[in-house]
Amino acid sequence: MMKEEQDRLIRLQALRDSGIDPYPTKGNRTMRVEDFLDQFESLQIAATAVTLVGRLRLLRPHGGLTFGQIQDESGLIQVAFKKDHLAQKYEQIQSTLDIGDFLEVSGTAFTTKKGERSVDVSEFRLLAKTLLPLPEKWHGISDVETRFRKRYLDLIMNEDVRKTMRVRSRIISAIRSLLDSRGFLEVETPTLQPVYGGGFARPFVTHHNALDADFYLRISDEMYLKRLLVGGFEKVYEITKVFRNEGIDRDHNPEFTMFEAQIAYENYEYGMDIFEEIFEHAVKEATGSTQVQHGEVMVELARPWKRMKLVDAVAEIGGVPVSTWQDFDSAMALMDKTLPKAKRGELNHITSTGELLALAFEELVEEKLIQPTIIYDYPVEVSPLAKKCISDSAFVERFEAFALGSEIGNNYSELNDPVDLEKRFLEEKNREKAGFDEAHQTDNDYLEAIKHGMPPACGLGIGVDRMVMLLTGSANIKEVILFPTLRPEQE
Repeated sequence: MMKEEQDRLIRLQALRDSGIDPYPTKGNRTMRVEDFLDQFESLQIAATAVTLVGRLRLLRPHGGLTFGQIQDESGLIQVAFKKDHLAQKYEQIQSTLDIGDFLEVSGTAFTTKKGERSVDVSEFRLLAKTLLPLPEKWHGISDVETRFRKRYLDLIMNEDVRKTMRVRSRIISAIRSLLDSRGFLEVETPTLQPVYGGGFARPFVTHHNALDADFYLRISDEMYLKRLLVGGFEKVYEITKVFRNEGIDRDHNPEFTMFEAQIAYENYEYGMDIFEEIFEHAVKEATGSTQVQHGEVMVELARPWKRMKLVDAVAEIGGVPVSTWQDFDSAMALMDKTLPKAKRGELNHITSTGELLALAFEELVEEKLIQPTIIYDYPVEVSPLAKKCISDSAFVERFEAFALGSEIGNNYSELNDPVDLEKRFLEEKNREKAGFDEAHQTDNDYLEAIKHGMPPACGLGIGVDRMVMLLTGSANIKEVILFPTLRPEQE
């Protein structure tokens, strides 16, 4: 046990010995700090007594006067403990209080000689005694690992972190408000699923003892939302946690928040429009602007965004002509020369031109899409749940949105032809046998559902964490998740 903790335990026992409860059940706040500062002039003129609560962030004695600062969620305020006002209780300040303790202070508004708005304390009460010190004020928490592992300290010391999390909350609220105003119904679907689907990912597996059966933490909720379209709902959405058993980097966390929606009687063109609108609406509501600074790059989120067909993007940005994809063998030979060496091993698992084209996009184009861009018409081989394009059956009505070199959403016109879907499931099974361990699983219950009839529909999917990264200027997904997944701490 560190000496600081031992000293605080001694003070804690002294409090109890003197009959003071160091952990009362509630505070008696009459006003938040933010409201006190907003109404300061009128409170000062009327000499109105107020009661504030918060964490003690500073304690600086000057003989018969001790200045402090307390902080609640809304702000920080200076408080002044005066010996002539507090009498014998003034001695308790030095003998019982520590930085980090939670206090209740009552008093009136006054302005110091230096012009600082403050509270002239007439009474104070301890609300919670702390046993461990806060990080040093000026240096805070410099170790990134510690910041994420002890997020509670990060939130105490870093206003920017608290601001980001507040913006995150406003972004999610803005998504809800827009969709609710359009007649969407928010729903809840299973987290434990007997068959995982709705994306290409390895799942987390768990065993249900009573049923003696394996289940999967969902990688997506898409398949259940579409069952609701079969059941008669027309516009549904869910904002929920999904889980993918994958690596951790600046863009990926195994547990993340996904927004998914299904809209009956619409296709991916409608999806492109409302996708852009969701982002524009959310950034305006959360930040008041459509522009976000990311390092030296100013990202503009106002509609309309740039839109390109995938094959054209590979040609114009990746430098691979459209004619390349007419012959599998020649395309494979060219990609073997063109792709980065570290990625050429993936060619061993590719069996179609469509897969090869998708890989070329991922490696040659994706990181160059800095301003918000919609890429549409994906190869059918990598889009098992999307409807084929009328103009060219080698492609499907699917679009993904990108910004700052990362995908921020996957969306398409839903495949509602059960005969075609059954063929796609078989093709995915063949891909799995060829070594693609993230192949889409065959979901026979879902197949049976759409055999009862599913209307034409557009599906939307947005990674909320990446959306928050984009809208807050954050460079790492851990910065926008309160408690990101971390390697277990070593003893």
